[in-house]
Amino acid sequence: MSGTSLDGIDAALVDFQDNETHLVEFEYLPYSDEIQSTIQKISKPESLISLKEYGAMDAQLGSLFAKAVNALLAKAAIPTSSVKAIGSHGQTIYHAPDIRFPFSLQIGDPNIIAETTGITTVADFRRRDIAAKGQGAPLVPAFHQAVFQHPNEHRCIVNIGGIANITVLPRNQSAEVIGFDTGPGNTLMDLWIKLHRNLPYDKNGAWGKTGKIDHDLVTLLKQDAYFNAAPPKSTGKEYFSLPWIYQYFDAFSYKAEDVQASLCFLTAITICDAVKKHAPATERILICGGGIHNDYLLELIQQNIDCPVESAERYGIHPDHVEAVAFAWLARQTMNNLPGNLKEVTGALDSVILGGIYQVNKKGGSPVAR
Repeated sequence: MSGTSLDGIDAALVDFQDNETHLVEFEYLPYSDEIQSTIQKISKPESLISLKEYGAMDAQLGSLFAKAVNALLAKAAIPTSSVKAIGSHGQTIYHAPDIRFPFSLQIGDPNIIAETTGITTVADFRRRDIAAKGQGAPLVPAFHQAVFQHPNEHRCIVNIGGIANITVLPRNQSAEVIGFDTGPGNTLMDLWIKLHRNLPYDKNGAWGKTGKIDHDLVTLLKQDAYFNAAPPKSTGKEYFSLPWIYQYFDAFSYKAEDVQASLCFLTAITICDAVKKHAPATERILICGGGIHNDYLLELIQQNIDCPVESAERYGIHPDHVEAVAFAWLARQTMNNLPGNLKEVTGALDSVILGGIYQVNKKGGSPVAR
């Protein structure tokens, strides 16, 4: 898994025996500055890159994902023959579910992953849901339901990556599960601190905490139609971007740290508003994703919600590992001919088997040296 924060690749080795979800090992492979820069360039809404540059990055990321898998298996001392399949989300370049011909584009060539690792690879998960008239996102709620739903507690899972999303898990196991992107997670804060301090992210939210939240400014930003749109809905960093900020106010007429504090509060309050509106019975919020490391953001969420806000780690999976484990689970669904989407979450007409399967020539085998 590599998300909208563009920090690197998360690789999880997961054992699903006896219908349990057990994380065996985890590996993280950071992106170089050059790769981050190229992905950001390719991902810009009006990017005019060449097909050569696009294709080369698709192939390079495929090789990097394979490298992460091989490093993971070496770390765990697990042979490739013991692995049923790889689930590769890929790197999202553009997500546009609401245009006339909707699509969601992820790169990281699965042919290269399968060939380099010697392991069957499942990839391209989102487009089948879009073909079924869904948003193609979020896809992790089905996994959240499988591992976090509890018969004695109404829970809400909040995943804070570049974009934030929630999954509402009622006590009633047969009740409808809903989920959607609430709006920006870390993406606006990351862009703003990169612009002003040339740092990739605001560690612990420390810089944002030095600023003063401008509530009038946050109210102005919350007028964006996305926040009040009814689910199913999904979004991406191609929408919540620096130009998105600039269209609402003269960002440079404010202290930079005050804007950072306000952007942090925007993420917090739009998450809390979504929970209050769509999951008013919530008794506990579980946080996963990179946002767990922003202490200021978590403080603001807890201040604006009337239930405990806790790390997913207390309930079995470290927040940094949840999404990678989720795509292992989604690959397992596909390999078992089972649907991976929740149609009530994505708005799809039906529950569908997600992704394409890239078979290796023979079962097991050794990774090809690269």
